[in-house]
Amino acid sequence: MAKIGFVGLGNMGGPMAANLVKNGHEVHVFDLSEAAVQHAVEAGAVFADNAAHAAEGADFLITMLPAGVHVESVLVSGDGLLDKIGKDCLVIDSSTIDAASARSLNKAAADRGIEFVDAPVSGGTAGAAAGTLAFMVGGSDAAFAKAKPILDCMGQNIFHAGGAGAGQVAKACNNMLLAIHMAGTAEALNLGVNNGLDPAVLSEIMLKSSGRNWSLEVYNPVPGVQEGVPASRDYDGGFMTDLMCKDLGLAMDASQGSQSPVPMGSAARGLFNLHQSQGNGKLDFSSLYQLYRKKS
Repeated sequence: MAKIGFVGLGNMGGPMAANLVKNGHEVHVFDLSEAAVQHAVEAGAVFADNAAHAAEGADFLITMLPAGVHVESVLVSGDGLLDKIGKDCLVIDSSTIDAASARSLNKAAADRGIEFVDAPVSGGTAGAAAGTLAFMVGGSDAAFAKAKPILDCMGQNIFHAGGAGAGQVAKACNNMLLAIHMAGTAEALNLGVNNGLDPAVLSEIMLKSSGRNWSLEVYNPVPGVQEGVPASRDYDGGFMTDLMCKDLGLAMDASQGSQSPVPMGSAARGLFNLHQSQGNGKLDFSSLYQLYRKKS
């Protein structure tokens, strides 16, 4: 059993912390949301009234925060947890941030003799709850080996993408592709509906044909086609459009930094940004289907 400090208990962090508790770890939690902390405590976590107390004496410190500026504040400039944890504490940042920030945080940790990995996730809130997330890890071989038993408690597929920042690059590539095939799936289904097809029948046809993809198979964007997906609960929960727009921005930054052409990624970003600008940022990203629908 390890003592784990966990900072950031949002839609993903809360279930992740709960799975660590289920696997027998002592998990000390903190979040600015009192309700999120209370929910984690009800799942068996230990209450901490600030980030420093959550990290005190920890073998592992996990952060799951909205953006790089928040991670930097918790670890370096604000709470300064890198100066408060022990040298043998491994820091695992599962936030989705830019690769440059991940490399900077890795260096800040290394300068203090502390190991750090960037370990963003894929799999959505359902994967977080089920403990079946995919982790894309950037860091040294030794740090990855130390982190893996902890990540195994929260995920099913644990990948060592490479050195510092590599996890974030892999996540940017993955989510750009996710945005592209969700946009294409919504577009194709809307075309079929507008030409008289039943979206459930069309979905089944494409699932057995060359158009098959993850969005169509497990995250259908048309209301009523699949049970248990955001589209069937008014696009509530899941992965917000705001977050997809953020991740597409990170992908565009990576493309500019490496001079990589991303015409389809750019087109997807434009579509999601337009959808966001129409007041849909808090809806699940599959709500992009609404952008295509004819208004009655």
